Amino acid sequence: MRDEEPDGLPGEEGIVVLELGDVVDLHGFRPRDVPEVVRAALDEAEARGWRELRLIHGRGIGVQREVVRALLARDPRVLAFRDAPPEAGGRGATCVTLR
Repeated sequence: MRDEEPDGLPGEEGIVVLELGDVVDLHGFRPRDVPEVVRAALDEAEARGWRELRLIHGRGIGVQREVVRALLARDPRVLAFRDAPPEAGGRGATCVTLR
């Protein structure tokens, strides 16, 4: 007997459930999924009462960094954001302070 696919997901890629922490490395996500992952990280941080979050987006040419920061600039839960200290990723990561 063949394993059946979960309801509502025929032919789609499997869903991966990740437990988010206060550091989220975005390298493993498709660029189109990054905004959803960042929102989920903010949701989790809010639910857990965290005041700080670090998002690792990499240095590159800065496209991913700008996508992340544009989203953060519009989110009312975000008090401030800045480059991480050099030992925590520098320009390749963004530290977020939550309200």
